[in-house]
Amino acid sequence: MGQDREQKDFAEAQVAKLVNLGDYQADSVVSRTLIDKKTGTVTFFAFDEGQGLSEHTAPYDALVYLLEGDADVIISGKPVRVKKGEMIVIPAKRPHAVRAVKRFKMILTMIRS
Repeated sequence: MGQDREQKDFAEAQVAKLVNLGDYQADSVVSRTLIDKKTGTVTFFAFDEGQGLSEHTAPYDALVYLLEGDADVIISGKPVRVKKGEMIVIPAKRPHAVRAVKRFKMILTMIRS
């Protein structure tokens, strides 16, 4: 199965490489929802270098896992560098932002409880 086919045909009970679920786009943030249930979500993101998400809050804890690249995750004003293969938990109701130090891909998991 080629990379293009894998990206288009992702479905339940199918094996896929997370890093191949989306491509970078110039000066953009790309997202793809993988799971969206009442109990939580799993979303793939690809951030081009210099792109990010402005400061916001979420009512639930969020787990961010970097598939490739480097990102600064700013939680309550404190920046933390996260690199390929690393993860960070963003606590619920804490202001946070994300910025691509160099382009990166990540999986965001939020469990609603």
